[in-house]
Amino acid sequence: MFVSCCRSLLLLLALSWTAKESTLSNPTTPRLNAVLAVGFNRRNGKSTFLFSSPLLFKTRRKHNPKEMENDKQMPLSKREKVIIDTDPGIDDSMAILMAFQTPYLEVLGLTTIFGNVSTEDATRNALLLCEIAGRSDVSVVEGSDEPLKGGKPRLAEFIHGSDGMGNIFLSPPKGKKIDKSASEFLVDKVSESPGDISILALGPLTNLALAIKRDASFASKVKRIVVLGGAFFVSGNVTPAAEANIYGDPEAADVVFTSGANIDVIGINITTQVRLTDEDLSALRNSRGRHAKLLSDMCQFYRDWHVKSDGVYGIFLHDPVSFAALIKPEFFAFKKGVVRVETQGICVGHTLMDQGLKSWNTSNPWTGYSPISVAWTVDVQGILTFVNELLMKP
Repeated sequence: MFVSCCRSLLLLLALSWTAKESTLSNPTTPRLNAVLAVGFNRRNGKSTFLFSSPLLFKTRRKHNPKEMENDKQMPLSKREKVIIDTDPGIDDSMAILMAFQTPYLEVLGLTTIFGNVSTEDATRNALLLCEIAGRSDVSVVEGSDEPLKGGKPRLAEFIHGSDGMGNIFLSPPKGKKIDKSASEFLVDKVSESPGDISILALGPLTNLALAIKRDASFASKVKRIVVLGGAFFVSGNVTPAAEANIYGDPEAADVVFTSGANIDVIGINITTQVRLTDEDLSALRNSRGRHAKLLSDMCQFYRDWHVKSDGVYGIFLHDPVSFAALIKPEFFAFKKGVVRVETQGICVGHTLMDQGLKSWNTSNPWTGYSPISVAWTVDVQGILTFVNELLMKP
């Protein structure tokens, strides 16, 4: 009788505790819940109480697939306005086509930059993607063809193919870029609607740095900048110290990160946790997705490089994960801190964050700058569900 009463009491306490936590927590942000594990066993014919310590874990608001359907009726005036600064690129192409498939986004333009391919080829690919998606209304604007300090940019054709699309060599686009520089376009659009336009930056940050230099108020007028870049407390993917986008123009990255803009950074410490396996890629190819065949053809080259380089039988979703951060930030937990970028020496391109764990006795290169938000954790399964839904959308 005594054991039975204790059992009931402990179970009631556990249920009450977890229910209270769930009620008080904000359902749209990561939260910490406590779970009390209770069990009983029989040893030698006697009931024995087994108690395990509380288990702490993070939970997040579950993704609701019906949200996209509901948003189809959203008026254009209420849609999130975004400019995508990009160097397409296979995973860039995935992210851009996902954006075009998202009804609650208004894509104002694609500004192009070197990185995966030259800026000229990035512009061609951006025009092709607009044409493929039937989005001739989206402006394509060519950006800088070299880093801030000048010189020949580093390109990643060995990862994305000489055409940037996995060597599938599509016919040239019929559309034309607009007659304006990317930095000018960025400044003009943001100035027209201050506080309303976000930027998704998927390549080196040269165009954004030039926009900041062109207009000192640009950083305060842009709503939000989501950056794919950096390797925070992990090895880089270009050198042990640096990630490709930051390495491509470290001076530009430092300008952007210290500009005071509202910035979320998604580093490869996050994006390499999310991948499509060979099985996933096969499911994509066999799906009814509007762009499934095209993306599957592109991804073959990309997948083969992952096998050779990382021993990964599949692909990392760097750009799609960063796109998810733009419109589904609840899939991430962030830490704030000042981030500086090394611009010389063997660690050029290294992103180093002051987490605010110490009060410094003297000023240092991080002193006086505004903190930015760095992605710290990610809901991998939530992201994969979200990405697959968009990629397989008819």
